[in-house]
Amino acid sequence: MAGVRHDNHRHAADLTRAGFGFQGMAPYKFEMSAMAYLGGSRKAELVVEAEYDVLLTNRLILQPVLEASLVADDDPRRAVGKGLSSVEAGLRLRYEFSRRFAPYVGFVHERVFGNTADLHRDAGEDVSESRWVAGVRFWF
Repeated sequence: MAGVRHDNHRHAADLTRAGFGFQGMAPYKFEMSAMAYLGGSRKAELVVEAEYDVLLTNRLILQPVLEASLVADDDPRRAVGKGLSSVEAGLRLRYEFSRRFAPYVGFVHERVFGNTADLHRDAGEDVSESRWVAGVRFWF
């Protein structure tokens, strides 16, 4: 995979970077992806994600997801520090009306670490956050 990532931030200039990565199936049917984002003021970032589909029925699927972000250098304007920046764990429950259309609801918990956690604490922000998510997974 290759593309461009554009980040907006309320306290810093926008950041546009090139993205390169891969996506595939690991042993035991884990879906894996890794993306490297290069360029801009934050020179390099690696985002690794793993997910697994647990079939409750043929159409009802529970999907645990784990994502980690590693950053090569500090970017204090965006409250991102070098090293392991954040880990996000979540569960999504989706119903596949067809393989091409599947609404979902879920719960996600995110935690920041290391220098990123220090920057969040200095700004008076929490180092962890939980949220409900909802959406539609589709392809055409």
